[in-house]
Amino acid sequence: MSGEAGLLLRLAGPLQSWGERSKFNERDTAPFPTRSGVIGLLACALGRRRGEDIGDLARLSLTVRADRPGVRLRDLHTVGGGLPARHTVTTAEGKKRPAAAATLLSHRYYLADAVFTAALTGPSDILQACAAALREPFWPPYLGRRSCPPEGPVLLGEFDDVQQHLLELPLARPHQGATGTVPVVFHGDRPLTHLATVTEGFDGSDPVGQVNDDPLSFHPQRRAHQSRARYQRTLHLPADRCQGLGADYLKALAAHLAPRPPRPEGSPA
Repeated sequence: MSGEAGLLLRLAGPLQSWGERSKFNERDTAPFPTRSGVIGLLACALGRRRGEDIGDLARLSLTVRADRPGVRLRDLHTVGGGLPARHTVTTAEGKKRPAAAATLLSHRYYLADAVFTAALTGPSDILQACAAALREPFWPPYLGRRSCPPEGPVLLGEFDDVQQHLLELPLARPHQGATGTVPVVFHGDRPLTHLATVTEGFDGSDPVGQVNDDPLSFHPQRRAHQSRARYQRTLHLPADRCQGLGADYLKALAAHLAPRPPRPEGSPA
């Protein structure tokens, strides 16, 4: 293991939406939290306005564990209807639509009942600032869209070996029994070979594709992203890490994160 220090985040809620290729009336969601979405969440907690620099946050690296991928949900919205002409949706020519054509249909996609655990690594001063902001956020954080609040505190804690904790943290899945293993998908913005020293099959060293979710600016008129390599890897973790749903899982999570009393001197490790 690499022994990197970092933050662990819990991204869970009734709905999440991590736009990947959203254009005009079609608002999609990626099947996992995107770099842009997580950096935006941090910027929100820090109180950054949309035009402010995010170069420091872009130095952070993100690894996501999909505890529960959730169910893809489509919602139908109407936009622009019943508003004064100056507030309706602008056309490609920069004009306003006539009243009869002002109402537009918008399809918006979400992940319902999904749970992700995310590890953030990078410069220690940036991590510390983000941790403090997540404990007392300037603006309420949300999971990709303002209509998607998290179901509880986002920050799980700061860890000296965050990748090890990412592997060992209880899984928010139904109990699978005490034997065997379960497949768990990990997503990352860098090779995922650091997740285990011994592996079988695909080790996550090569990208599985490109995704345009690396933010350069969140400015409303100059929003810009760049493409980056996407890495994905499936690890088979012990089935006894599945700790159920709801209160059962939260109790197991709290027990795992509780400080351990120091061992008496001379006791076996």
